[in-house]
Amino acid sequence: MMISGIGVSPGIAIGKARVIKKQAVVLTGTLLLNDEEISIAIEKFDNAVAVSVTEVETMMSNHDALQGNEGLEILEAHIELLGDPQIREDVLEKIQTGRKNVNDAVIEVIQAAVEIFKSMDDDYMSARAVDIEDIGNRIIKNLNPVKETIDQIAEAGTIIIAEDLAPSDTISMDITKIAGFATQIGGKTSHAAIIAKSRGIPAVVGCGEALKTVQDGDKLILDGQSGSIIINPDKETLKDFEIKRATWLKELNLLKSLKDTPAHTIDGKEIHLLANIADAAEMENALEFGAQGSGLFRTEFLFLGRNDFPSEEEQFEFYKAVALKAKGKPVAVRTLDIGGDKQLPYFNFPEEQNPFLGYRAIRLCLDRKDIFITQLKAILRASTFGKLKIMFPMIATVNEIRAAKAILKEAMKMLNDQQIPFDQNIKIGIMIEIPSAAVIADLLAKEVDFFSIGTNDLTQYTLAVDRMNEKIKDLYDPFDPGVLRLIANVIEQGHKNHIEVGMCGELAGDPRATQLLIGMGLTEFSMSASSIPLVKSTIIKTSLTEARKIYEDVRQMDNSKDITNYLQEKTQ
Repeated sequence: MMISGIGVSPGIAIGKARVIKKQAVVLTGTLLLNDEEISIAIEKFDNAVAVSVTEVETMMSNHDALQGNEGLEILEAHIELLGDPQIREDVLEKIQTGRKNVNDAVIEVIQAAVEIFKSMDDDYMSARAVDIEDIGNRIIKNLNPVKETIDQIAEAGTIIIAEDLAPSDTISMDITKIAGFATQIGGKTSHAAIIAKSRGIPAVVGCGEALKTVQDGDKLILDGQSGSIIINPDKETLKDFEIKRATWLKELNLLKSLKDTPAHTIDGKEIHLLANIADAAEMENALEFGAQGSGLFRTEFLFLGRNDFPSEEEQFEFYKAVALKAKGKPVAVRTLDIGGDKQLPYFNFPEEQNPFLGYRAIRLCLDRKDIFITQLKAILRASTFGKLKIMFPMIATVNEIRAAKAILKEAMKMLNDQQIPFDQNIKIGIMIEIPSAAVIADLLAKEVDFFSIGTNDLTQYTLAVDRMNEKIKDLYDPFDPGVLRLIANVIEQGHKNHIEVGMCGELAGDPRATQLLIGMGLTEFSMSASSIPLVKSTIIKTSLTEARKIYEDVRQMDNSKDITNYLQEKTQ
């Protein structure tokens, strides 16, 4: 039997299944009867938090065993969340005012925070809900210590099967024993996927209910590239995959040697490979993978997990830190991309029937000039410490970019009046993620210095598919001919108007798309840092002539299945 999911970390794992069942987290409804019980509940909560902090600190002390910095960064974030005074205040309020027992209080507070993040229309952002859920589960576990943990698994060659995996579970995996893992839920930007890539653990997520058919002890083959899992394979199939696994291990060693290899095609065409980042630590880590800068610096993380908007000074220090870590390499700073379905607890967003099409990103910033101009001044000030560029998200019309540029001009005048230095020639660009922007790329190109194609939202809007909706997720397809035609038009119009064109969506890090995009004329790819070596390995084996031929062939195809099958053959 074969199960299909989403391959998020390449490699082939062969081993025995270990099914991990999530401990049920349920409300009891039990109320506290007196002040003494309330005091005991508060003390119990504080003790559980203290034990949780100690556990995470112990994991951090062993971080040298991790590959890359992602695991350490996540654990540092968990320490901050465990010490978040807002979480403690909310839990205590439920205990003291609502007379909730400590378990129920923690569950309710964590669930409310998780829902805020899960509702955000950004895979990377919504995936951060698992950080909140992880620390909540850790606190609950330490209130009732009964759960078996993944790091207690002793048998080598184990393949973990679970509904989902918490970040700390993935980080603490003993890669000498755990060969791979598969989960029912999750996507390419989940923490489990990110850590699996960084640690070289083959992984498949989003397998759905079919994964429940796997039993403890089943022999499994897990292919983290194709996203397939074979249960109890026959001898012939097993032998074939053992050969494939040996080949993959050889290729893995080759990829690790490519860090300092220039990303040039066989015939000398230079391709720029950059990373999508969220802070200075991620910028530093990206350079270790050979990134030539950042094509997408998400600034909204600074605005989350707090009680009010960050000041200009806080933002300046945040952007400055990234500029310094980039060591003179370019960084495209995306202005605040939040609103609508991305809620902030300290900002009163309007109720909306369709937040995907609502009050968000550049629309919010143009409406709330005070918020926007504070951010722009901070970015400008930080521009003296590196090669920063400013990128506006969710632009749909020429008038929007002109309005944004007018506010930027005001911010520049304020700094000039105060004799505060900044890069007077800072480059201005926009995200192309709305179909209207892709269609009028020729008009928008006259207004800016660069485009960055955000394929995640562009695909969603072009195909009218909510990419977070499980029932229609199969319709979300960046290889659809309609999406590809829009991408090709953006690249063509950008070149005709002599501006830079890059891509920062998920498609940029998909090796199946690399040759096609080069054939379209794309020369700048920004992706998850860990995807850079694999994409580079495709580039250095490709000629520009071959890539153009691939594009011409794809242009004649009328469905994504034929396109992906053809591209898959070309990358083998």
